[in-house]
Amino acid sequence: MIVIGGATATGKSELGVKIAKEINGEIVSADSMQIYRYMNIGTAKPTLNEMDGINHYMIDILEPYENYSVAEYKNQAFEIINGIKKRGKVPVVVGGTGLYINALLYDYSPFACDEKLREELKKEYECYGAEYMHEKLCQIDPEGGVKIHFNNIKRVLRAIEVKLLTGKSITEKSDKESMIHALVYVLSGGNDRADLYEKINVRVDKMFENGLENEVSCLIKDKKVDFNCQSMQAIGYKEFRPYFEQNIDIEEVKGKIKQHTRNYAKRQITWFKSIDTAIWLGQETTDEKKERIIGDYYRYFCRL
Repeated sequence: MIVIGGATATGKSELGVKIAKEINGEIVSADSMQIYRYMNIGTAKPTLNEMDGINHYMIDILEPYENYSVAEYKNQAFEIINGIKKRGKVPVVVGGTGLYINALLYDYSPFACDEKLREELKKEYECYGAEYMHEKLCQIDPEGGVKIHFNNIKRVLRAIEVKLLTGKSITEKSDKESMIHALVYVLSGGNDRADLYEKINVRVDKMFENGLENEVSCLIKDKKVDFNCQSMQAIGYKEFRPYFEQNIDIEEVKGKIKQHTRNYAKRQITWFKSIDTAIWLGQETTDEKKERIIGDYYRYFCRL
């Protein structure tokens, strides 16, 4: 299995298709928002033309009002990966959702859940706010507190829940000896952080040119999707809430999406740095990256 991860706007999808075409591969998406139907522009979902005849899985599998968990992703993705292998093809996992990729790389069971405790934590958050809950996390799970930003309240609450139920930090991996055999590559997005941020700004501008505002409007008005839905917490969608409430203008929306995407890219990079076996690719051209990965794959394949 080949895994291509990295921050948003680093060219993962294009590279994944090029590799799949060379090695008889099929692509399994590891993107927590491309799983939703009708959310195409804001998630940078690959078009049929960009897929270039390569089968893509784990895209458009849910309605935008449905919830989805990492455990569900892991089970479905592994079923697809095993099917790809049985057909004599190579699974190429492509995406920027670190939690999904970790679920595939490390053979650990999903953390425990407790709906009653989760509701209690949500009520506590509503009473005391994000900073209070983050401080609570820091007290019981210092490592989680460092790695999880206080504004990522969903993740903060989940981390508290996991710690209280299992005594473990949500940031812990299982024994790394149980890591699944895979060649893992991370795209850094260019020579430096400024290059990546410029790519992000250009991508967001292109999304608006392609009709992002209309896409969000259709979700709210035609598909009856609420801004409280899990899908609408995605960057590129949640920023429209104050716009539709007539509190900010469209240029402010665009600016917030750019800012939030840059912040998210930083978190993605931090997450991927925790994968010890990952090979980082940055300044090479797409074709150079492709040749490197294909060469590694055949050397690894012949060695097994």
